[in-house]
Amino acid sequence: MTDRDTTLRRIRAGTLAAGLAAAITVASACSTVPSQPAAVPTTQESTAMPTEPTPTPAPSTPSPTPSPTPTPTPKPTPTPKPTVSREQATQALLRAVREDDPAAAKRAIADGADLEARSDGGRTPLVAATKANRVELARLLLDAGADPDAKDDIQDSAFLYAGAEGLNEILELILEHDPDVKSTNRYGGTALIPASEHGHVETVRMLIAAGVPVNHVNKLNWTALHEAIVLGNGSDDHVEVVRLLLAAGADPSIPDGDGVPPRRLAADRGFTKIVEAIDAAS
Repeated sequence: MTDRDTTLRRIRAGTLAAGLAAAITVASACSTVPSQPAAVPTTQESTAMPTEPTPTPAPSTPSPTPSPTPTPTPKPTPTPKPTVSREQATQALLRAVREDDPAAAKRAIADGADLEARSDGGRTPLVAATKANRVELARLLLDAGADPDAKDDIQDSAFLYAGAEGLNEILELILEHDPDVKSTNRYGGTALIPASEHGHVETVRMLIAAGVPVNHVNKLNWTALHEAIVLGNGSDDHVEVVRLLLAAGADPSIPDGDGVPPRRLAADRGFTKIVEAIDAAS
């Protein structure tokens, strides 16, 4: 081997040693430096396309506030009306007449009470109300359809009794409901005969206007003119009754059961004004 070859080997060996030493140094340095995590790109950096700006929406027209719907007021549930039998209603009506309670009578009538039911003495509610002179009760009963000609056990009807006793308010109501003006009482007389006896001037006027016969003769063989004289007292009211009867067509020539005419009956009793009234009409 030449000197040149020896020299080249020495150079190569030195170069290799130096390279190995450098590699060891680098490896040692790398082992002492901590590893760093890879950087994560942000969203903006990773987005290739730029984002467009979001358009601003046009202002919306506010919707009109709806008017509140009124809440309907619930209707109260009616209380069921208790069932009343006809008999119960009738008893309530009779009791109302006895106690003079028109409101109770009205309820009883509405509940279907029998208007022609009979109480003591065979009286209908109308007869009972009339005999007690209870005007408002009589009005209710008549308007409800009560019979003004229905009679009790002694043959008194509401019409006959009101006429005989001069109950003019009730009589006026009855006359509005078409009573039988020719009906008679237990004595066979019309309402005009006892009205004349009692000297009820206005009642006599009403009965004459209603068409009650002025010359009807009762079981005692008396007309209204006879009774005004025989059972009257010659008062001014009786004198006026005689005048009304005569003006309505009463016949002064009709005698009583004993054959005595009205003028003589008046003269025998000293009823001078009645005698004068008869003379004036004859």
